Amino acid sequence: MKKSILVACLGAFVLIAGVLATTPADAAGNGRHAVRVCAASSKATVASCSAKVLVSDKTGVVPAATTPPGSALTPAQLRAAYGLTGDASGTVAIVDAYGYPNLERDLGTYRSQFNIPACTTANGCLKIMDQNGGTSLPRFNTGWAGETALDVDAVSAICPGCKIVVVQAKSASIVNLGTAAATAARQAGVVAISNSYGGGDLSDATYGSYYNHPGIAVTASTGDNGYQGGSYPASSSYVTAVGGTSLTTAPGTARGWSESVWSGAGSGCSSYNAAVAPQSLTGCSKRAMADVSAAADPGKGGLAVYYPSTKNASTWGQFGGTSESSPIIASVYALSGNTAGTANAIPYAHSGSLFDVTNGSNGSCSPTQWCTARTGWDGPTGLGTPNGTGAF
Repeated sequence: MKKSILVACLGAFVLIAGVLATTPADAAGNGRHAVRVCAASSKATVASCSAKVLVSDKTGVVPAATTPPGSALTPAQLRAAYGLTGDASGTVAIVDAYGYPNLERDLGTYRSQFNIPACTTANGCLKIMDQNGGTSLPRFNTGWAGETALDVDAVSAICPGCKIVVVQAKSASIVNLGTAAATAARQAGVVAISNSYGGGDLSDATYGSYYNHPGIAVTASTGDNGYQGGSYPASSSYVTAVGGTSLTTAPGTARGWSESVWSGAGSGCSSYNAAVAPQSLTGCSKRAMADVSAAADPGKGGLAVYYPSTKNASTWGQFGGTSESSPIIASVYALSGNTAGTANAIPYAHSGSLFDVTNGSNGSCSPTQWCTARTGWDGPTGLGTPNGTGAF
C-alpha cells in the first residue's frame, strides 16, 4: 500500500513539474534537463506559459531544496550581466492564469534570501487581484503558479524597488488573459506589464485592444519552441516581443559575460499584424518576432526561483524560458523611467545601447535572419539584450 502511494505521488509530482519531451538544447548537464511547468495548449486561442525548470534526469522531478541551486543566477549576477544599476519605484504588472495562494509568502522567501526589501500587501508593494480587478481569485494551478513565481522573482531581481501587481486570469484563454492585461493597465502607477505566455498567431483586429496601452511598456514572451512563426501576444504590434539567450560568465572579457541564441527561443513572422520594424531590417512583410531579448536558457542563464511544488509546499529551482526574459525586459523599462508613447519603438531608436547577440540559431529558415543570429536584428534575439537602460 505504501509503495503504491509513493508511486502515485511521484507520478503526480512529475505532472506538477510539467515533464514533456525535451530537446538537447534544454540539457543542462550535471544530471539535469529542463521541462515545461505548464501543459502545452493545442488551441490557438488558449495560451501556454513559457517557463521551464531544471529537473533530475533520473527522477524527472525537482529535488526539494532549502537553498537556491548553485548554478542558478542570483539577482546581483543578472543585474551585473546587463549593466543595470540604480532602482525605480514604478509598478510592474504580471499577468498570468489561475491562482497561487502562497504567492506572498514565497515572494517573501525569495527576497529575504537575496537581501531584497520585503514586498507585501501590508506595505503596499504587492497587490494580487482577479482578471477584473476584484478579490475573487481563481483556483490554484501548480504549473501556472510556478510561472507566476518566476515572474515576480525576476521583477524583484531586476527592479527591487518596483511595486508589483499580479493579475490572475480565471483560465489560460487569450480572452481571459487579455482581460487581465487590460485590468493591469488600469492600475495606478503601472509602467510595464509582462505577459509570459503565448497562443497561436492571432489578429490585433480581434485581440489587440487588450494589449494596446500607450505610455505603458507591454512585454510578451516569444515562446520556447524555436523558429515557429507568430505567437500571440508577442506577434501583436502593440507589445515588445522578447526572445531569449544563453548567458554564461566569460572571465577575462571586457563585459565578463557571453551570450548566444537560446535554441528554444521563439521567432517568426505574423501573418496578420502590422510591422513594428521595417521589412528591410527583418525580412517579414508584417510583424516580426523578437524586438529584444534576455536570458532564457534554463541551464545557461536560468534564474533561482522559490516556487510551489504543491499547493502547500514550496522549494527552490532553476527556471528559464522566455518567461524569464519577458519580466526582465519589463523591469528594465521600469528602471529606465521612459515608457511614454509607443514603448516597443524605443529600442529601435537606441539599438547602439544593446548587447548585440551574433551567435547561435533556433532552427532552419529562409531568410536565415529569422532563425540565426547575425550582426543587427535577428529573429531569436531581436536587436539584442540590455546594456544598461539606454535602449529603453
